[in-house]
Amino acid sequence: MDVVLHHQAYQRVRERLEQLDLPVGFLLIDDDGNVTRDGNAVDVSEAAPEGMWFSMDMAYSGILGQCFDMVVQSRSIKWMQTFNAGLDNPRYREVLENGIRVTNSSAQAVAISEYVLAHVLSLYQPIDAQRLAQADKQWRNTPFNELSRSTWLIIGFGHIGQAVAKRAKAFDARILGVRRSDQPTPLADRVGTMKDLPTYLPEADVVVLACPHTEETENLADQAFFAALKKDAVLVNIARGGLIDDAALLAALDRGDVRAAILDVFRTEPLPEESPYWGRPDVHVSAHTSYAGNGTVPRGDELFLSNLERFVRGQPLINEVDPV
Repeated sequence: MDVVLHHQAYQRVRERLEQLDLPVGFLLIDDDGNVTRDGNAVDVSEAAPEGMWFSMDMAYSGILGQCFDMVVQSRSIKWMQTFNAGLDNPRYREVLENGIRVTNSSAQAVAISEYVLAHVLSLYQPIDAQRLAQADKQWRNTPFNELSRSTWLIIGFGHIGQAVAKRAKAFDARILGVRRSDQPTPLADRVGTMKDLPTYLPEADVVVLACPHTEETENLADQAFFAALKKDAVLVNIARGGLIDDAALLAALDRGDVRAAILDVFRTEPLPEESPYWGRPDVHVSAHTSYAGNGTVPRGDELFLSNLERFVRGQPLINEVDPV
């Protein structure tokens, strides 16, 4: 069997592939979308590969659209490993409707969870005030809020939400989790579903949006959401920009009902220069980069290698997406 992958990704994992010694051939796609085997041009439809690895390299090269076309037009591809955690791109629905198995990524969960903790801590800890006192050579007391005993509401309790919960719990925070099932988990003090939000919001000091962007969650953080939210809470969005009603958030910030918003994702990306978010001191803006820890790519490589071996051996795949 053959698998299609980016030439740079192949170079990263080549030694590991040789160690695995699997009966697999590799078709390499370059930054221009050309596909080769052993340096020779290949017609993918004739080569009939059974797998495709959507690595970050393809996104950086700007060939994702072409690679999606390759998958959905293929009559041979049976499995696709993607670097994405969220699959709200409608093209994934095309892939799943073609009966192709999709495994998504959990590789970015560690990086994103560290991003969340770092930004929340930067609000709780008076580091800027301490640096200012140092510059002024002033011996000042700088009181601060502790994460200990704070309540975190994590909406979306998948790989990323659980990674955030694990790290917040290390600070003795109380965790409220929201997901499709209210099945208990040791990572949360309470678990509920979306219907429990009205009772959870007034308790939360920190709200983390980590859920998929769907019709149900479009504008989830709306006027009613902020009206129910505990005053002076911190909002963090590391999921999708469409989860937030921007006008409602800006109004809540203006009223002082929300202490601060930490936003890594936006409805329009790149964030337009005219966006009011840029100039607000109560908003932390980053360029959809919370995933960009130095361990994300190596973890993604390991996930692909594990799933490749499982696919070849007919074993259950890690993070296989339910096509329903």
